Amino acid sequence: MHPTLFVVLGYPVSSYMLLIGVGFLFATAMGALWARRVGQNPDTIVDLGLASVVAGLVGARLLHVLADGYFWDYVHLCTDPSRVAWPVPRLECLNELSGVWDAQARVCRPKQADCWAWAQIWGGGLTFYGGLLAATAAAAWLFRRDRFPFWKGVDMGGMMVPIGLGLGRMGCLLVGCCFGEVCDRPWALRFPAHSPASEWQARAQLIDLASRPSLAVHPTQLYESFAALAIASFLILYLHGRKRYDGQVFAAFLVLYALSRFVIEFWRSDDRGGWLWLSTSQWLGLLLLLLAGAIHWLRGRRQVPRVPGFSPAS
Repeated sequence: MHPTLFVVLGYPVSSYMLLIGVGFLFATAMGALWARRVGQNPDTIVDLGLASVVAGLVGARLLHVLADGYFWDYVHLCTDPSRVAWPVPRLECLNELSGVWDAQARVCRPKQADCWAWAQIWGGGLTFYGGLLAATAAAAWLFRRDRFPFWKGVDMGGMMVPIGLGLGRMGCLLVGCCFGEVCDRPWALRFPAHSPASEWQARAQLIDLASRPSLAVHPTQLYESFAALAIASFLILYLHGRKRYDGQVFAAFLVLYALSRFVIEFWRSDDRGGWLWLSTSQWLGLLLLLLAGAIHWLRGRRQVPRVPGFSPAS
C-alpha cells in the first residue's frame, strides 16, 4: 500500500488522485485524437475532459456522502462531533488525528466540528457511478453548446471512460480502499496495519487489533481495473468499427461495466451502503442496464450502414 508516491515542495502527492489525473489526461488525449479522425472538433473533447474532472469529482463525492453509509457521520461531524466514532488506536487518535479518546467505547471522536468534511475529496470517498452521471450531464451540456453530435460523443466516452477507470482502480489498490472479502486464493493480498482493510477487519472482529496487518483478501481493485481495461479494448478494437448506430458503443459500455461491477461487488467487503442484499452500486448497475436497453431499442431503429474502423460515419 502506497498512499503517497512522492513529495513535491513539501506536499505529499496522493497516488489515488495522481492515477485518476493520469487516467483523465490519457482518456482526453485519446478522445481528441478520435475526434480529429472522425472529422469533429477536438477542442470540444479537451473542454469535456476538463469539465469531466470537475463534474466527475463533485458527483462522485456527493453520491459517496449520500449513499455509501456515511451520511449521518458527516451530519454529526458538523452538528454533534461526540456522536462520531473512529475505530482507530488511542495513540493515533491523540497524535495524528488530534481527537478525543473515548476510553469506555474504545473509539476516537473528533475534537471539534467540521461542517466541510463532506467536501474534502482529497481524503478519499469517491463513487464511480456518481462521477459517471455528473460527467455525462456535463458532456450533454458541452455537446449541445458546441453542436457536437451527441451520440457520437457518448460513444467516444464509452470507449475512453473505462481506460481512465482502469488506471484509477490502480490508485485504489495503492491507497487500500475498495478491498475485498477474506479469501485464501493464491493471488489474495494482505494490507498493512491501519489500512482500511485491517481497520474494517478489526471492527468485524476478524483480527484483534487494527494495528495488525489484514487477513488476505480478494484484490477487487485489480479485478475491476482488469475488467475496465478489457471492456475498453473490446469497444475500441472490435465494436466501434462494427457498430450499427451511434450510441451502441455507449450502451455496450453500460451493459459490460454494470455486469462486471455487479459480480465484483459480491467479493467486496468495504462499507459502501446498500439495501436488500445488494449494494448501492449493484442497484445503480441494474438501472444502467435498463438505460442501455432503452438506448438500444430507441437508437437501434435508426441503423446506419456499417463502416469499418474510424471514419466520419462511425
